Amino acid sequence: MGTAGLPSAVLARLSPRLRSCLGEVDAADLEEIRLNAGRPLTLVATWADFMVTQKGAWTQDPREACPVTAEDVAGTLELMARSSYYALEEELRRGCLTLPGGHRVGMVGRALLDGGRLRTLRDVSGLNIRLAREVPGAASSLIPLVIGGVRPRSTLVLSPPRAGKTTVLRDLVRQLSDGGKDRPGYRVGLVDERSELAGCSGGVPQLDVGRRTDVLDGCPKVQGIRLLLRAMGPELIACDEIGGEEEAEVLADAARCGVGVLATAHAADLRDALARPALRSALRSQVFERAVVLSRRRGPGTVEAVHELAGANGPG
Repeated sequence: MGTAGLPSAVLARLSPRLRSCLGEVDAADLEEIRLNAGRPLTLVATWADFMVTQKGAWTQDPREACPVTAEDVAGTLELMARSSYYALEEELRRGCLTLPGGHRVGMVGRALLDGGRLRTLRDVSGLNIRLAREVPGAASSLIPLVIGGVRPRSTLVLSPPRAGKTTVLRDLVRQLSDGGKDRPGYRVGLVDERSELAGCSGGVPQLDVGRRTDVLDGCPKVQGIRLLLRAMGPELIACDEIGGEEEAEVLADAARCGVGVLATAHAADLRDALARPALRSALRSQVFERAVVLSRRRGPGTVEAVHELAGANGPG
């Protein structure tokens, strides 16, 4: 395992006590930092979960681990909210926020409902910091599957959480945008609703998404796709984590305009995707020509299956 510290965008926004615990931690293979009030400070690596002592050493003994207090969670959330792109109330309603660099922070606490729908979170007691990492070449195995014809084939990347779909999509966008030996680059319109793919700061991507990519940061996918189609003339539209009927419809509109579509969605496999009404609509409407299923079996981004979708009715 290599040696690397935590990204400064994350470390600077931890409470002072947690910052002192984690300042020297080797973060090369880290995926998540979990802060839950009243529980040990826990890190999730690609190979195992472990806890951290107050001196920054790894341990599997809860008695040795640094305990996370309610004050640690509150102080960390305050520091993070000051630097985020959206109003805190909106972030609490969605249960997540994004830090510069694309690091996504999930939140749990007491839910307040309005008409059966989540209105906001109060008494936030837990934070899950998911570290965004560039992995150049993560999508290389997909390039031969996507390239073909006048434009790249519209592709939906499916995976359960933590299986690498966002990392793979980011690298796929980069490679298609930059082009390569004996293949052209394409104009890509990237709708980065949660600021995870490009990790924009001040509107400028901090992660490499390619030199021909136009990034619309922090914009809902439906409005963002329509704006990019009107204003930027993309050859490809890319977005992360589709799931709504309206999103499926606007992607279908883009496909009918002759624009290729790249997207991801939560699903363990094609059968799971077809069980979700919005995804079933997208898969059967000929928006996507191929679906790629990822897993963590040999590490995040493992390609488990490739499904051809083009046809009169899409998959059955």
